Amino acid sequence: MRDLLDPKIDFVFKRIFGSEDNKDLLLAFLNRTFQDAGEPPLTEIILMNPYTDKDSPQDKQSIFDIQAKTAEGKLINIEMQLFNRYDNEKRTLYYWSKQYASQLEEGQSYKKLKKCVTINILNFSILPNEQYHNIFHLREDISGLPLTDDLEIHFLELSKLNHHQTTPSGGLVNWLLFLKSDNTENWEVLKMQDPELGKAMAVLEFLSQDAEARRLYEMRQKALHDEASLREGAREEGELKGKIEGKLEVAAKMLSKGMDMESVSEFTGISIEELKKIIQAH
Repeated sequence: MRDLLDPKIDFVFKRIFGSEDNKDLLLAFLNRTFQDAGEPPLTEIILMNPYTDKDSPQDKQSIFDIQAKTAEGKLINIEMQLFNRYDNEKRTLYYWSKQYASQLEEGQSYKKLKKCVTINILNFSILPNEQYHNIFHLREDISGLPLTDDLEIHFLELSKLNHHQTTPSGGLVNWLLFLKSDNTENWEVLKMQDPELGKAMAVLEFLSQDAEARRLYEMRQKALHDEASLREGAREEGELKGKIEGKLEVAAKMLSKGMDMESVSEFTGISIEELKKIIQAH
């Protein structure tokens, strides 16, 4: 068998969990997530944006998250993030608010608004604790009194699966181990403990042997790596610019205190020519 595709690539994740044929896999994953949070299981879900052949990595407008609705009208958005785009907390609130507000048409009552749940599956860590599953609601600080149950945000951080969670133990951990896919030797145990995972693995194995799926996968993988490289380059450029501006500010203060340019140049590493420009600017 050819090497398995990475189920963490959003394109592959949506093909496994976001198609009508595999809606049972999404329901199983959601129920493991909600049960881990102490919530009752779902009985039915409706896919709002099922995967189609038009969901191509070539299309820059493609959105590879999964949107679903429960029988009661609760909206759920699941997003897989391979690389850290930063400002994740604000980003998830922004997209949650868009989903929440999009329920109403002009003139409709606020009573029509249904609960919106966002589930972020991250291949990195952003929260300063050790637990891999964090759930956020709107609560009063002291009493814990809920303001409303309409907001619910989950962060599932794959990088926090510690040593004790690298072996199958049932429930949500098994599904996260499948997504992490760094140890396929335990997959037989995973299938025995959770039969739905057997189907997820079979879908992944089928995709991994499909030439067109692999071509699209490699295309999407390249696009994600290019995006991450551009972000990292911009961040490093910003940090360098910040350091230079900081040195110039220090040099200006030193010169204003009467220090000679040779000493300031030696201390800051700024050339005499640049120091002269600073003096002229002030």
